[in-house]
Amino acid sequence: MLLVKFIVLLLLGFIVISLFSGLYFLVKDKGQTNRTANALSVRIGLSIVVIVIIMIAGVTGVIETNPNPSFQQGGDRGAGAPQNEGAAEPEGGAGSGRRRE
Repeated sequence: MLLVKFIVLLLLGFIVISLFSGLYFLVKDKGQTNRTANALSVRIGLSIVVIVIIMIAGVTGVIETNPNPSFQQGGDRGAGAPQNEGAAEPEGGAGSGRRRE
């Protein structure tokens, strides 16, 4: 897992370098050469490689994703918490920002 993170960070560093080299060529050449387009093409290619690596690592289980809370069932409210299925939340309930006493 550490190797995948290192590779992704290294590629992200190359993406930033490619972005700034494209800016440099844009200012220096004033649009007369293709070096700006080439630098930005490299950046796009590296970005695609990073996305593919992250997708493969996620599918193979090398990296773990956080679970989506909207897909969790109601049984994950904590130990000892009452399970009021179908009951309305009282004033100051979940999401209101008020503390329960």
